[in-house]
Amino acid sequence: MAHAFVLIMAVMVFVNVLVYVCMHPILWFLRVPQEVMEEMQQSVMNFGILMVQGLVNSFGATTMAAFAAAVKIDTFAYLPVQDFGNAYSTFVAQNYGAGQTDRIRKGIRSAGLCSAAFCIVISVLVCAFAAPLMGIFIDPAETAILAAGVHYLHIEGACYLGIGILFLLYGYYRAVNQPQMSVVLTIASLGTRVALAYLLSATPLGVTGIWLSVPIGWALADAIGIGYYLKKHRAKYAVQA
Repeated sequence: MAHAFVLIMAVMVFVNVLVYVCMHPILWFLRVPQEVMEEMQQSVMNFGILMVQGLVNSFGATTMAAFAAAVKIDTFAYLPVQDFGNAYSTFVAQNYGAGQTDRIRKGIRSAGLCSAAFCIVISVLVCAFAAPLMGIFIDPAETAILAAGVHYLHIEGACYLGIGILFLLYGYYRAVNQPQMSVVLTIASLGTRVALAYLLSATPLGVTGIWLSVPIGWALADAIGIGYYLKKHRAKYAVQA
């Protein structure tokens, strides 16, 4: 029953997100101050994380302990990418205010390449040293917890490129005064994660389904953010032509 409820809510969220992205933005939504939009984004993130944590807890103490330790490593690993997204947002905002659209386009390419390179290196390191990293937080004698944490890091760690692109998209849309898109991307990412986590965990995949839901959510949000950017710029060039 709980799985069906979450799935229905996720479908409703996705329908609204797709309508929002594909159609013209709703005027009242655009008038919401950026500070409020950022609070909405944070609230959605916290709610999604809470739902996933509850599902993880249902798999027992071993999974709970592995998840708690692995998430610390996860967060630390991609923290530089998050800071890079914030710096990129400042760069875009300054050039957006000055009307330097050419510099923004060049910056997008440079930032994308730098972020991708860093994410690939971090992914390789986290996957290669997953066990020693887990050993920082978990007693080596707790082999079941270590194995569960390594399994998590091998899945999440291989996909840091997805979160790296997402942080750049967050920064870009904040900088060009479209914070509503950051909320859309957050809903898409976490909505996918929650829905798939509940859905896949009920299959033979079990807890692996929860871990797989995270990079899938990143990928969907990346596709929406990049697609919206390309759609807007193609429309702009068509008008200029």
